[in-house]
Amino acid sequence: MHYQSYRELNPDSERKRDLIKVIGEGRITVQPDYANVTLGASTENKELRLAQEENAKIISDIKKALNKMGITDKQIQTKDYFIYPQYDYVEGKQEFRTYKVEHLLQIRELQIESTGLVVDTAVQHGANTISGLKFEISNYDQYYKKAMSLAVINAYEKAETIADTLKVQLDKTPTLIVESPKQEGGPIPLETTAFVKSAATTPIQPGTMEITSKVNAEYEFH
Repeated sequence: MHYQSYRELNPDSERKRDLIKVIGEGRITVQPDYANVTLGASTENKELRLAQEENAKIISDIKKALNKMGITDKQIQTKDYFIYPQYDYVEGKQEFRTYKVEHLLQIRELQIESTGLVVDTAVQHGANTISGLKFEISNYDQYYKKAMSLAVINAYEKAETIADTLKVQLDKTPTLIVESPKQEGGPIPLETTAFVKSAATTPIQPGTMEITSKVNAEYEFH
């Protein structure tokens, strides 16, 4: 239960205060307005130089194609770059197979409606892996403040309900309000997957995000 009613000793006034302590909650449901996509190319070759050259060409082709779509260089940045050997195990022995090169790009601040086309364009130009698709809200703080306001109202309503039940008079001004640590509604992730080329544009459905706020409040009653 979130509702508590008890007496507390106030060291400043050396008198007992009749307190009601509650937790207020506020929630706002919002539709994301932009997306960040992380995708790239994974190549393998027994010669490291060839694996790197093939990978570099794919990444270059992806960037050029995205630029033609209006995606600026500032929106495209290297997220990760890996080089590691691949091995097979034959009769318990480790045998070198190939070098694997993986270069991941993060494409930032995409309009939701263009995200599917961006993904498909990258795939058509050699992208063969995606490690993240995140939907976000550009004015998150504005919505969080609304959720916090609802949390404060909810706290008062809870305290008022307790006071009415106890048939006591509630002081409308709280003696204390403490914001609980902010928990970002956060990006909505898409599970890591490998893309398969298709004729139709990949459908991207962002859904909605729930932004929540909690406050701890104390009210005196008489």
